Amino acid sequence: MKNGDLLFVTAKNTGLSGAINNVTQKQENTSFDHIGILDNDGREFYVLHAAPKGGSQKQQLKDFMKDQADDGQRVVVYRLKSQYQNAVPSAIEKANSMLGKPYNFNYILDENAYYCSDFIERAFRSDHIFTLEPMTFIDPQTGKTNTFWENFYQKKNLKVPEGEPGCNPNGLAASDKLERIKELK
Repeated sequence: MKNGDLLFVTAKNTGLSGAINNVTQKQENTSFDHIGILDNDGREFYVLHAAPKGGSQKQQLKDFMKDQADDGQRVVVYRLKSQYQNAVPSAIEKANSMLGKPYNFNYILDENAYYCSDFIERAFRSDHIFTLEPMTFIDPQTGKTNTFWENFYQKKNLKVPEGEPGCNPNGLAASDKLERIKELK
């Protein structure tokens, strides 16, 4: 594994994970609900990521892997293609500068809190590696707003941010600037 590798966590079929996947899955055999970036300080590997528990954080790789395994999820490594590797040092520097911010539980872009793919997109923003796209909460099977998301935003007294700019792990994984390396065991 290399500094700057992106660690994508496979999605579950239910709850928030299933709801994210339902409206964002781009590839038939790939579905993710979380992402982090690998940072090697010369001695040890860390994962920089934004998670509901702990917000924007730097977590030892072994602990990150254990958390995913405990949840029955797998981790797949993606890497920027060689022509984009020069973006890695500044992305890691930016990601480290965002540590300590709370998790964004609304999934609406906010300068004071981040959700996982938002954290990664921002880390690489200055090099234009990923792009924000209009978010959708439409269930592709029914053509209507997914019930989970309808209820989710109703409880927060917010309107579903359909069409607002954002990103998600499946969208990032589909980038033609990345290549899939391997699944971690």
